[in-house]
Amino acid sequence: MPEEVVPPDVPPEAWSGVHRGPLRAGEWVRLTDSKGRRHNICLEPGKRFFSNKGHLDHDELIGREEGFTVMSSAGGSYLVFRPLLSEFVVSMPRGAAVVYPKDAAQIVAMADVFPGADVVEAGVGSGALTCSLLRAVGPHGSVTSYERREEFAEVARRNVTQFFGTRDGETHPAWRLDLGDLAEELPRSGRRVDRVILDMLAPWECVEAVAGALRPGGIVCGYVATTTQLSRYVETLRAHGGFTEPAVWESLVRDWHVEGLAVRPGHKMIGHTAFLVTARRMAAGERAPAKKRRPAPGAYGPDYLGPRPADLPPQVLDEPFAD
Repeated sequence: MPEEVVPPDVPPEAWSGVHRGPLRAGEWVRLTDSKGRRHNICLEPGKRFFSNKGHLDHDELIGREEGFTVMSSAGGSYLVFRPLLSEFVVSMPRGAAVVYPKDAAQIVAMADVFPGADVVEAGVGSGALTCSLLRAVGPHGSVTSYERREEFAEVARRNVTQFFGTRDGETHPAWRLDLGDLAEELPRSGRRVDRVILDMLAPWECVEAVAGALRPGGIVCGYVATTTQLSRYVETLRAHGGFTEPAVWESLVRDWHVEGLAVRPGHKMIGHTAFLVTARRMAAGERAPAKKRRPAPGAYGPDYLGPRPADLPPQVLDEPFAD
């Protein structure tokens, strides 16, 4: 039989966070038991992994190609793979809530984050979205993360370093993590960027700073959890006048059970996590065409206290909200 060719590893300069070939000491792997329980471990020669199913020697895993099953000392069966990014972020240590893969994928796609892009995000949370952004921009782009809380920044720093496999305290070359408020620090930096991602409690406070930093045609994407946040953020973008009409949506993910003729929706579902809002920056001094559709009765009536678009018909402001 011809000798098996070992695939070369992914070039380190790609900064993909992915490895090929046999498992190596220092890599992270994911063990999944027969009940679907998952354990992430860092392979170290001479160490053991312990569970209620006995132990596994790390040396039994090092040097083998991923995608195999191994038995523990007490007869437990474990599937062994390198963790995917989507698996890593939902099991990473958390300082703040993570952006789930379903939303991270939507942000990368709908905000059109491209290789070489200059991206700013605020805040960094636990670093889940940061990993997806760094994967998307590649080593020739840049991701600058603003985070107000030092304890969150430290958790994110450890998680990003763990995923991309850096050593000796190095970090991804495209990443910069700054402690501070984007609304203050971004204008002070004088930077011009392609994309801005806002994952924070009051993104409307950053609209002016974002408008000053975004290049014409650039995209701002807001990640907001509640309807009250959503309303105020969208209306602030409209009232500013320097952005296109905001697009708003959410994504819901439902798995399916498939066994022969037994085909039905699964019992678990990833429902509402956040609303996503995107808008594009207009060129300096330009405004997007006004909406032609008249707002619903009462939408901006006497009880509405938020920002108001500049081109509202006068009668809309006087109408009470209709049940």
